[in-house]
Amino acid sequence: MKDKLLIGIIGTRGIPNRYGGFEGFAEQVSGRLVRLGHQVTVYCPRDQQYHEETLNGVHLSFQYNPESLIGTTGQFFYDLNCNLHARSQPYDVILHLGYTSDSVWSRWWSSHARHLTNMDGMEWKRSKYNPAVKSFLKQAEKWAASRSTMLIADSMAILEYLESKYATHIRYISYGAEIPGSFDPGVCMESGLEQYAYNLMIARLEPENNIEMAVEATLRGKSPIPLLIFGNETKHGDRLKKKYRNEPMILFRKASYEDTKLNSLRHFSRYFIHGHSAGGTNPSLLEAMACECRIFAHDNPFNRNVLDDNGFYYQDTLQLAGLLDQPWSHDKYRLYTKNNLNSIRNKHNWDFITNEYESAFYQALEF
Repeated sequence: MKDKLLIGIIGTRGIPNRYGGFEGFAEQVSGRLVRLGHQVTVYCPRDQQYHEETLNGVHLSFQYNPESLIGTTGQFFYDLNCNLHARSQPYDVILHLGYTSDSVWSRWWSSHARHLTNMDGMEWKRSKYNPAVKSFLKQAEKWAASRSTMLIADSMAILEYLESKYATHIRYISYGAEIPGSFDPGVCMESGLEQYAYNLMIARLEPENNIEMAVEATLRGKSPIPLLIFGNETKHGDRLKKKYRNEPMILFRKASYEDTKLNSLRHFSRYFIHGHSAGGTNPSLLEAMACECRIFAHDNPFNRNVLDDNGFYYQDTLQLAGLLDQPWSHDKYRLYTKNNLNSIRNKHNWDFITNEYESAFYQALEF
């Protein structure tokens, strides 16, 4: 067994994280793999803000990404550039984060490396996609499943789905989160908010995250508590902002990657609303658990797999409106937040997850 592995990570919009879950994963795990003695390269867009050659001992390989010029199609060319470069490198393993714009190039994946693909969620289920795109995503999933050495599922629901469809080696490894050391109540004042006097959502502004359901529940409820929403710029988000621009209880804010600020806002929120209905283990839910939030989650297998019985669930606007009107001193909350912290410590800590990936890499080398 090799003591040091040469590892490539493809499928992110770069590190340090300025985008989302896979980027946060790559930043957290790559540095820990380096500390375990491995040599790691993370592929990044050439036009990202950070241009140093390394980050926390991780080598960064910058590749051309034309997405800013030609839109979403540019992701495919970016992934092609990453994979073509990887073919010339002596990697032992390549970790592909997602498959939507990557597996189409799987015939050009490095022939001498083992390939592990984190399958994320069932992308073809996302409501933002039209039938033609959903059909392509189903095919892309098949390409990834057939041409990977191993598939990684970050949710038990995803694991069960993959096992029912594909004969490829599959392994369950969850996503991680860090428990903050402290929280700053001054962040609330800086944002014009009072502690425990606002509800919070942090999500991409996409239909499957049910932002509008939370907005309507807030407006229909009896409680005068405002809803603070952090999200990225999307067409769906623009529509929502325009529709609710005259509602003083609905506060839209641009996506933020200031962890200290966001963690404090999570901790001092009255309720954290998690509307994600597609995908696997979602980072924002884990981060809310790590910040001791009182959580209302959309009722689906992905969220139940993570939160278990340590939160309240809703399926529609009226159910959520009823939850929002609950007294925030509910007796169960103390037990729920304690159990959620233990879950982060025992199941979702980054050191444990990094060790699991290292084990998966060595396992794949034996196939």
